[in-house]
Amino acid sequence: MTDPIDLPELPFPLRPYGPDANWSYDKGALTGWAGARQDLFVPPSGEALDPVSDAPRLLGAPEGDFQLIARVTVGFGAAFDAGVLYLHVGEREWAKLCLELSPDKPTICTVVTRGYSDDANSFVVEGDSAWLRISRTGKAFAFHASTDGERWTFVRIFALGDEAKAGAALVGFMAQSPVGEGCVVTFDRIEYRPSWPEGLRDGS
Repeated sequence: MTDPIDLPELPFPLRPYGPDANWSYDKGALTGWAGARQDLFVPPSGEALDPVSDAPRLLGAPEGDFQLIARVTVGFGAAFDAGVLYLHVGEREWAKLCLELSPDKPTICTVVTRGYSDDANSFVVEGDSAWLRISRTGKAFAFHASTDGERWTFVRIFALGDEAKAGAALVGFMAQSPVGEGCVVTFDRIEYRPSWPEGLRDGS
């Protein structure tokens, strides 16, 4: 394990997991690289017993209710390249909120893994950037996305793990390039709020 990385926007340190992404932080922007064929996905068909590979993550452990917000910009090069806000509660218990080329248009996508992964597309985005938000209260998590960082579209709410696992969840940033030769992902406008959103479906 390498030394933790402190971002001024976050009240907890981050540590890298998985392959080396050459994470760097400068002037409010966090940048990382996914290598060729790096992903984190367990096919629900059962055709693979383990994730296809691994993907670089930068994660920390917030306390209590929270919202983690960031604008993600992806250097798309191949289908399913993505920048991700990532949530981890245990072995084969994790979730991804992605801006992903899926397969030929930038799309807000989600994956929740409970032994095996599900996969769902939400809405198409114009361009290579979008705002993503993960929130937690108790053992409940919510995903939202936005095209402007002001009005938020509800994507999904779910529970993952028991209350103890959910309360100790690791959250943060991930880059992936499942079928491509790699891509660069940048997160900026990073924000942390020690609260659950006032309304899940009212755009706030």
